[in-house]
Amino acid sequence: MAAAKAGLLPWHFPTARHASSVFQAPAVEIGGGVWRERKRKAEDVSVSVAFNPSGNFDISALESHDGAESDKVEPPMPPTKGRYEVVIDNECIRRLDLTPFQSATGITSPSTAEPRAYLERSIGFTINYRRQDPGDPRELSEYPEIRLWFLRLDAMYPWLPLLLDWRAGELARYAAMLVPHQMSLRMGVVFNPEALELFVMNKVFVVYPWLKRHAVPKPRLKTTDMARMLGFGIGDQLFDFLDDQRPTPPLTPDA
Repeated sequence: MAAAKAGLLPWHFPTARHASSVFQAPAVEIGGGVWRERKRKAEDVSVSVAFNPSGNFDISALESHDGAESDKVEPPMPPTKGRYEVVIDNECIRRLDLTPFQSATGITSPSTAEPRAYLERSIGFTINYRRQDPGDPRELSEYPEIRLWFLRLDAMYPWLPLLLDWRAGELARYAAMLVPHQMSLRMGVVFNPEALELFVMNKVFVVYPWLKRHAVPKPRLKTTDMARMLGFGIGDQLFDFLDDQRPTPPLTPDA
C-alpha cells in the first residue's frame, strides 16, 4: 500500500475491509482510469455464488436459522447438451493425472486449444469421488486432494474458466476449488471476498490476451462476462491499460 502511495505501482488493489452500512465499492486506479467492482451492501461483503450445495454445513455466522425452505439456493440449470464432459475419480485425483481432461477435450497441451470451438460447446466436470467415510458431510470442494487436482489443472490451463459451462454452475464450482470459501444452504458458496478479487483479476489478465492472440471476436465482452458471473464489473479503462502495455521480452540466459 505504501508503495502505491509513493508512486511505485500504477494501480491500487481494492479491499473489502472498508465497508460502511452501504458503501461505494473500492476502485483500482490504472493509468488514470478506474476498475470498479459492483456496489454491495455491507451484509453482502462476502461475495456469494450459488450452485446448489448439499449436506450439513456449519455456517452459523452467516446463516439465518429461521429462513423458510424456499429461501434455500436454487439448483443450477441442467448441463449444456453436447458439452465436453470430463470424468474424474479417486485414482486420477490421487495421482494428479490430467489425462481424463485431455482425453475428453482433446486439449493435450495449452498451445493446442482453439478457443472458438470450446466456447461453442463448453466444458463440464463429473467428479466420481468415493468418500472413505460415507457420512462425511463435506462438499467436494472441501476435500484437499480434489482441490489439489484442480489446482494443477488450472496451473496447466489458466484460461480454462472461460470455456466452462457457466449456465450449469461450472464456473462457480471451479472457483470453489481454488478460492477459500464457506458453504451455505441458503446462499450457496460464500467466497472470501479478497481471495475472489485476486482470482478474478488473475483470470482477466490471463484470458483477455489469450483471446486476442487467437483473434476471437469481442475479447473484452467475453472477459467481462466471465468476471460478471462471479460478481465483478471490469471497465474499459483496464483493457485500455493492458492494450497499451508493450510485450515483455523473453528471458535470455546470462552470458
